[in-house]
Amino acid sequence: MNKLSNPKKGPYLASVSANRRIGTRFYRLNLSFQHQAAEAFTNAIPGQFAQLDLSKAALPALDAIPQDLIDCSQRKILLRRPFSFAEINTENGQTSVDILYCVLGPATLRMTTLKQGDSISVIGPLGNGFSIPENKKTALLIAGGMGAGPLLHLAQFLSTNHPDIETIAFAGAKTVKDLPFEKSLDKISQTLDFSLAEFARLGINSLVSTDDGSAGSKGFVTECLSSWLEKNRLSTNDTVIYACGPEPMLAKVAEISQQRNIDCQVSMERMMACGIGLCQSCAVECKKDNSNETVYKLCCKDGPVFDAKEVFFGKNNL
Repeated sequence: MNKLSNPKKGPYLASVSANRRIGTRFYRLNLSFQHQAAEAFTNAIPGQFAQLDLSKAALPALDAIPQDLIDCSQRKILLRRPFSFAEINTENGQTSVDILYCVLGPATLRMTTLKQGDSISVIGPLGNGFSIPENKKTALLIAGGMGAGPLLHLAQFLSTNHPDIETIAFAGAKTVKDLPFEKSLDKISQTLDFSLAEFARLGINSLVSTDDGSAGSKGFVTECLSSWLEKNRLSTNDTVIYACGPEPMLAKVAEISQQRNIDCQVSMERMMACGIGLCQSCAVECKKDNSNETVYKLCCKDGPVFDAKEVFFGKNNL
């Protein structure tokens, strides 16, 4: 993947094409870009993100606000919010971008009221995304909860631009209700190797695990990954792992990849106030080459995607 040829990051004005509810608190927002913005987002790299201005979005009706968000719902939205891309398509000079989001606070609560025809200010694409090392034959995508978004985009990119790479997705969550996918899992065989529709339509098989066993295998997605690697003796030089999700999950994926000497890239998450490296609020502790010391890098500018060997996940990770 190459860097964007167009250095301009906006702000751009996007038009809302759709805003679909796909779960209890999961939504999929589709934004449409034209002209220079369309060109910029066409070239967006999976793992990059955009900062959305939600300050003008309206609150939903009181009876539509979850009880745990009523108190915080009145807070003013002063800062833009970062979101990665789940899918990007371009046709007839127009680029559509899908954003997968979960209603967790006052900003995402307001996002639910965006409707077709609304306009929203967007800065992006920002940050550094995933890269595709040469001579890889297998790519393993490990998604924990809402980490599914950028990995769906990566799956789209791999199926389109690297069909020679066999791609397998692993998706994990606490329960079946916490899986941010559109297909109702009640209609799919509850076995270890069933496919989620979003990956299946790209020709990519997927494995699901839930902590309580309500979908797929019971246990952590990292346990599912370890078990799969044990059964499928892959050439480590031919394999690359991509992961996005909660930090404890990323730490375990990094450990598994290091033990097996497999290349691994992780997408980190931090609170991002500016998204362009000015506020210094999104520091990620990283290892210093040939030393036990660590340095801090910025998630928004140096990441959000890092080499797993670079990130310091704890005292046992040096």
